[in-house]
Amino acid sequence: MTVSHHSHSGEFCCHAKGTLAECVEEAIRQGFTTFGLSEHVPRYQLSHLYPEEAHLSLADLANTFEAYLSEAHRLKKLHSGRIRLLVGLETEFIDAAGLDELERLIARNGEAIEYLVGSVHHCDEVPIDFDKERFDQCLQLQPGTSEHDRLSGLFATYFDNQLTLLQRLRPEVVGHFDLCRLYYPDVDFRSFPDIWSRIERNVDFAVSYGALFEINAAAFRKGWSTAYPGTEVFDLILAKGGRFTLSDDSHGPQAVGLHYDRAYNYLRERNVQELWQLVPTDKASAPGEGQRGVKAERIEGQPWLKEWPELLARTNRPT
Repeated sequence: MTVSHHSHSGEFCCHAKGTLAECVEEAIRQGFTTFGLSEHVPRYQLSHLYPEEAHLSLADLANTFEAYLSEAHRLKKLHSGRIRLLVGLETEFIDAAGLDELERLIARNGEAIEYLVGSVHHCDEVPIDFDKERFDQCLQLQPGTSEHDRLSGLFATYFDNQLTLLQRLRPEVVGHFDLCRLYYPDVDFRSFPDIWSRIERNVDFAVSYGALFEINAAAFRKGWSTAYPGTEVFDLILAKGGRFTLSDDSHGPQAVGLHYDRAYNYLRERNVQELWQLVPTDKASAPGEGQRGVKAERIEGQPWLKEWPELLARTNRPT
């Protein structure tokens, strides 16, 4: 049983490749049983567009997202007998006004949005995962004279923003929990006591409402030796009773299932005994199970404890 709760396509995301249909077809080819579609939400200020989007207007972004929802539900119906597709979105939190707009978008689309991947990609309105240049720009905005102090400021903003997002939207999946150390994967958050307390606070809140924390394999293609989250955060979530799910955060069919062999090795190394996935639920018959029509279900069989020849044969990729 192979699952992912976080994916993108070049049809609806300028820094991805391929069509949404091609991504779904690749997931089917690899034997995925659940595959979450989670394109980025539109942004609401021209200053928040990425360089690759310079040719687009705000109306273009809004129309693209509506087209995504339509195509995602078409594919969900078309392939209902072959794979469970979940139609969701990946959040942004750039500023308070944008978060207000996001809440309105979610309310406006109702049951068309089945779940949320709750992610933060910005600090002080600067994207921190687009490239190192912009990360460094954000770092220079922080108070202090040492790199340690400036990193502390950036991390504090990130985790405070993350808490606000969790509190307001209660996303079913917490996306790449520690993305803020993308370019500093060897940083141990425990060396920043104020930051570690924020992380504990955020984990406690997400656990309290039943969120799933994704083990995000995209970190491997970013040069990490682990998935997101890194080991000390991973172990904290596990110790606090947090429930994990799995995501490839693919940006096109070429990345569907990429590095799942390494993600499963990571699960074994951390002695994970269970994984969870989202499944549809009837809100009328199961009130309280899920605010958007999905619930968490334990994955049977512990596939990450098995050997990998079959997986590698399916993905047709070397180790």
